[in-house]
Amino acid sequence: MVSPRIAAVGYAVPPLAMDQQELWDGYFATVYGDDPRAERMWRSAGVVTRYAVVDPRVEDVASWSTGMRMQRFATEAPPLAKQAVSSALTSAGLHPADIGALAVVSCTGYPTPGLDIVLARDLGMSHAVRRLMIGHMGCYAALPGLGAVADYVAVHGRAGVLLCCELTSLHLQPPLPRQQSRHRDDEMEQLVTHALFGDAAAAVVVVPDTGPSLEGSRVVDLESGTDLATSDYMTWQITDHGFRMGLSALVPDVVARHVRPVVRALLGRHGMTIDDVTGWAVHPGGPRILQAVREGLGLTADSLAASYAVLRDHGNCSSPTVLMVLRRLLEEGRGRAIVMLAFGPGLTLYAGLLVQAQPGGASRT
Repeated sequence: MVSPRIAAVGYAVPPLAMDQQELWDGYFATVYGDDPRAERMWRSAGVVTRYAVVDPRVEDVASWSTGMRMQRFATEAPPLAKQAVSSALTSAGLHPADIGALAVVSCTGYPTPGLDIVLARDLGMSHAVRRLMIGHMGCYAALPGLGAVADYVAVHGRAGVLLCCELTSLHLQPPLPRQQSRHRDDEMEQLVTHALFGDAAAAVVVVPDTGPSLEGSRVVDLESGTDLATSDYMTWQITDHGFRMGLSALVPDVVARHVRPVVRALLGRHGMTIDDVTGWAVHPGGPRILQAVREGLGLTADSLAASYAVLRDHGNCSSPTVLMVLRRLLEEGRGRAIVMLAFGPGLTLYAGLLVQAQPGGASRT
């Protein structure tokens, strides 16, 4: 088997950019403004700008049925996904026909024929390309998706592509009845998700590392951990009005408790420690999640600068987000030893180790 190597990362966002404060003033203040906690929670999300395929100030997406939202996904997702994959392929110097496997991740849309079929057709991939759809795994899904593509590349010696595409703006929820205090708590959970999430697509090209002069980040290993006792802390339920997220305030505590054991298990198999890591591609689930990771691993605030920047500029885009952070780290030249971290329902933590290859076929650790 050959070593799988990341050749390029590309991403795309919708043309509609939304300012966080203007979005509050123009829409969410009307929905949540009677609760004194609301604006404070909105401002604490760490988001300045994000991108979306729908603007709730223009279209009444909260009233749409799930069917209407899926129809809109089928319209909006393919061009965004195609842009992300095309960007990554161009950077890698490859053509769509060179790709042997295509994995597509989404938890926000499920049209059939799927996004994998539409992409393969529109980009001109081979009719024999192997396709894999990964659905409803949430924000951490990029890592098992990357693992599946890397395994294909290692075994078959052909290039593969991972595409993550999430249109979270399609799942804006209608307000719940407010007669009971429990409904008010649910509404504050929804406000947090509405304050954080944005739309994006991100793609990774993985190639066999067979040339003596090739450099890049090799996909070395993955590790996962799931706290089954806290599986109800993060949920993503299909309702008649789109997908509704449940997000317990206790999630950062679970992340803080498990992140060090998961990372140490990953690094320990390769004779490495936390001090050997030169770049941290951490999914910015929100400021409290990043703080929990930083404290759990004993990192400096600067270690997570790329994650905070993606959160500020794009929000939490679910599965594409960790790939967008990875791209920033690679552009900054911090790719000698990168740990990728993402979190989602389960409650699940997923970690990946990327190690920079040197000319001559060796890896640096």
